[in-house]
Amino acid sequence: MTDTVDALIEARETRQWLTGLDSRPATEAEAYEIQDAVARRLGPVTAWKVGARTPDAEPFRAPINAATVFENTDHLPAKIFQVIGVEAEIAYRFARDLPVREQPYSREEVLDAVASVHPAWEIVDTRFAGFGSQDGLSHMADQFNHGALIVGPAIADWRSLDPVKEAVTLEVDGETKVDVVGGNSAGDPVRLLVWMANVGARSFGGLHAGEVVTTGSCTGTIFVEPGSRSVARYGTMGTITLKVD
Repeated sequence: MTDTVDALIEARETRQWLTGLDSRPATEAEAYEIQDAVARRLGPVTAWKVGARTPDAEPFRAPINAATVFENTDHLPAKIFQVIGVEAEIAYRFARDLPVREQPYSREEVLDAVASVHPAWEIVDTRFAGFGSQDGLSHMADQFNHGALIVGPAIADWRSLDPVKEAVTLEVDGETKVDVVGGNSAGDPVRLLVWMANVGARSFGGLHAGEVVTTGSCTGTIFVEPGSRSVARYGTMGTITLKVD
């Protein structure tokens, strides 16, 4: 595993993109081990991404390091990415720790630990020479294609939010690319938060105060070019913009 971790770190540092992993993970557990080892090398983990392919599917996750978490910005330099895939998401910031314990956390306990909810952008990227060019477990090992997380302003009265019914419109350079209601393939994002508290974050000691969990794309991934301006308009959560140039 060490060689695989070294290769993923080196690709980030040199921008010499990988054509594959010499030792590809054979299971999800191995892919998560690689994720975690890379994350520990990259620095503090201050956020997580979590998603699921269907409302009933087992969720998946990846730790996100402080270096790729940005707060309330509408601009990032294109040079830090290989590809730029924008996704409008809903992110939850935690007010207190949810440490690993034997008894599972309930939905109510997890929600009671939430400090705030935010519109957010995730930028999808890859350390491989070509997005989607590898098997699924290799992409999982590569931080599940994470590039950056941009956390927007906290919304008022987040407890009244019904994320499954939240409308989201995504525009790129004035052209509407997506217009959906409840577009997250995982369905209810709170289910994902509960899974993170009980399963997903165990290897890092659980969830911690101040950490942000972004709960999957509401819009799918829209690949954009450097210089483009993206706008996400939420039904009740306001509007966020992002220019990458």
